[in-house]
Amino acid sequence: MDEKTRIEKDIVMFEENLQKLKAKKNELQNSKALDLACQYYEDSKYYLEKKDFFTAFGCINYAHGLLDAVLKF
Repeated sequence: MDEKTRIEKDIVMFEENLQKLKAKKNELQNSKALDLACQYYEDSKYYLEKKDFFTAFGCINYAHGLLDAVLKF
């Protein structure tokens, strides 16, 4: 799998996990960590568009980590 395809797959996975969290309708939706995760997600899409795959991959991985932290804590 090439870099672009991998990043696109991770972006879709983040969107799916975010929708699952929003469906729960709880206090986690107002978390600062969740806001930061969404900012990294947006950054990833921006860098992917610029073909900066290294930075895009780093951003989406940070986004996943922050989303996981919100879900677990």
